[in-house]
Amino acid sequence: MGNIIVGVILVVVVGLVIFKMVKDKKSGKTCCGDCCKCQSKENSGSCH
Repeated sequence: MGNIIVGVILVVVVGLVIFKMVKDKKSGKTCCGDCCKCQSKENSGSCH
């Protein structure tokens, strides 16, 4: 019974993380690996 509860909690947490990542990607808040090439305003000042 405990394994089922822990598994459900884990699935919910992973689902929320994936949902947030997709939401951030759609709003343009993610970095594509090289932040200088991204269009995000928050990373534009950190390029050399």
